[in-house]
Amino acid sequence: MSTVPEPLTTPPAQPLAQQLAALGAGASLPDVQALYEPLLALQPTDGVLQLSPQRYGAHARQVLDVYRPAAQAGAACPLLLFFHGGGFIRGDKAHKANIGWHLARHGIVTVLPNYRLAPEHRWPAGPEDVAAALAWARAHAHSLGADPARIVLMGESAGAAHVAAACLMQRFGVSGIRGAILVSGPYNARLERLSREAFGIATPDPRNDAYFGTDEPEALAAMSITEQLDAAPLPLLISYAERDLLQMQVQAGELFARLAGRHGFRPELQVIRHHNHFSQTLAVNTGDPSLSGPVLDFIARHAR
Repeated sequence: MSTVPEPLTTPPAQPLAQQLAALGAGASLPDVQALYEPLLALQPTDGVLQLSPQRYGAHARQVLDVYRPAAQAGAACPLLLFFHGGGFIRGDKAHKANIGWHLARHGIVTVLPNYRLAPEHRWPAGPEDVAAALAWARAHAHSLGADPARIVLMGESAGAAHVAAACLMQRFGVSGIRGAILVSGPYNARLERLSREAFGIATPDPRNDAYFGTDEPEALAAMSITEQLDAAPLPLLISYAERDLLQMQVQAGELFARLAGRHGFRPELQVIRHHNHFSQTLAVNTGDPSLSGPVLDFIARHAR
């Protein structure tokens, strides 16, 4: 069981680094997936048990997968819940199985939930599902070989927004976790509405409008995490990719500044070099520790 982070390597192996650079910040998900499909087809999965999907709620989307170390000696493991992205309207836990395989191989019980999607389910369905999945994980931690007192939440893109809302806004009742990792998330719905031209966001926005609605920008403040921060400080890692979408870079900086400057937090801020919005998570378990290295380091310091 590893308790230290993998060494950080930059850039990703050639020629992949050149291909990522050529795609730039405007890379499409299918193009990036095509680059990583051969690598993920060969990803290591030994030493890990993948459990049958489990239900954490009544809705068809409220299901989760569990990846656990096959051999556990002594003390219970840390537990991490990872929430996928998809612009609030799509995405599936199966597409992030590489994260489950990788973290479980490093001695971390890893839970990958699906959650309800817009437009059928609008704000605040996302953070509500984070809280529900966390409750399930706590209730089942011992049977999974995990310690319910050593839980970390993690999300990417829309999943990061859901995790951030759940643990930074008291109304969702999330407490007692060891920390949270927020990867390239949107945290200010009002800012995105006001800055669509600057950020290159389409109008109407099929993602945000489906989830947050089409109210005036002022009404979106009640749904904007940066405007509603009221939770007690906890360990946080905020990251974005070097070639990320512009709004993700801006909002990572804004969230960091609000937490550190006004709310007594001491968040960590990490730039995932050489990667774009999609490649950073796809690279996990392919031999590139650009994202997994900081994640394992955070868990080692806060949940071991």
